Amino acid sequence: MLGGSVYIALIRFVISLAGTMLLFSLMSEPRFGKKKTMVGYGCFSIILILAACIWYVADWESCVRMVAFVMYVCFAVFAMCMSSDHIYLSLYKLALTFYLLAVFLLGGIEVSVIFFDRNVWVDIIIRILLILLMAFFIEKKIKNSIRGFGYYVENELDRFSVTVMIISILFGIGFILNPNIKEQTPYRLFQIAMNFFLTGALQLLVFRLYLHIGKEKEYQKENQLMQMNHRLLERNMELLEDAVESGRRLRHDMRHHNAVIAEYARQRQNEELMQYLEEYNKEADEEIPKAVCANTAVNNILLAYTRKAREEQIKVTLDVALGKNLAIPNIDLVTILANAYENAIYGCIEVKKQFPEKECFIHLMIKKKKNKLVIFCSNTCKLETELKNGQPKPEFTGGIGVSSIIKTADNFDGEYDFKNDNGVFIFRLIMNVPVA
Repeated sequence: MLGGSVYIALIRFVISLAGTMLLFSLMSEPRFGKKKTMVGYGCFSIILILAACIWYVADWESCVRMVAFVMYVCFAVFAMCMSSDHIYLSLYKLALTFYLLAVFLLGGIEVSVIFFDRNVWVDIIIRILLILLMAFFIEKKIKNSIRGFGYYVENELDRFSVTVMIISILFGIGFILNPNIKEQTPYRLFQIAMNFFLTGALQLLVFRLYLHIGKEKEYQKENQLMQMNHRLLERNMELLEDAVESGRRLRHDMRHHNAVIAEYARQRQNEELMQYLEEYNKEADEEIPKAVCANTAVNNILLAYTRKAREEQIKVTLDVALGKNLAIPNIDLVTILANAYENAIYGCIEVKKQFPEKECFIHLMIKKKKNKLVIFCSNTCKLETELKNGQPKPEFTGGIGVSSIIKTADNFDGEYDFKNDNGVFIFRLIMNVPVA
């Protein structure tokens, strides 16, 4: 602090707190609406600044030493309540804001001391300029990327490493803002510069690390979608091949049936002909696959995967009640059902590899109740099937499917869960059906 009257201190407090709030709000997602957020920050600022001014008048020496830390700690607690980010992500953004706070605080003081003989107005002007410069840079250059980075941190962060990083940043900036070091020697300035460089480099490294991890996950999801599309194409090709083979067999059998019918007609054996036609119609009806539901896309995909499951000697139970026209696009329904069914088959196959004699099953239920679509799928799975963040690990699902299910379900405000119930894997999903 450079001293001055309580009015000068008031101006500094207002600028520093407003700058901190501005920088943090540019990076954070608010919990409440814009109006409520502004009112909350405004009331908090008035109370905190008044308390700081009273402290400044009552005990100037202790206020100079501790006011920056105390005000920031109060702001940090309040900001976490006002932010919708998870606690670790909020702590990371607060650590970054603390770093920027140190930049404009130290920048204003050092410029004033070194070049302008401790002029308090120079300190105030430099703080404002640095805050505006950093806010402009965040808004124009890194706002979108840092919010995207926040998504990656929430989903991929290693909490231990983030905790160590935050503690390191706070210790580094705490050393920079140490009020007991009053000598402005070249060595002191070198220490400040090195600490700013190291803490800034740490921020950059963590940012790049999690950004890289997040992008890798995005590439993996795209690869999973490609695998899913490949398997869907395989199922559709199998259906097409079945249709072609059935057509060939039908044409071949038709010649024989026509010959038999013609012979009965020549012999005028009408009773025998009628009996033969009844047997033929009964046999034809048995060969036609029974429809699972009225929805063509869902019916075809379920028939394809059911045949695949039965080829693997898996017992399948289907309980499906869907109308022909559903407001959810067929591509989204197929994405969810194909992935769930594919993963169920994979889980059963893995169990059969361990226990060839074990009887595996898949139970799939799909119901529409009012404006909700309910999907339930249970299947035999390994006892050691584990979940991470409420989702099955890729090694237990064949590496595909879950992210596609979740992404599609989120588009319809879906609620889902996965669990391993003592060797039975259960997937449940409830989605809102849009109004047609």
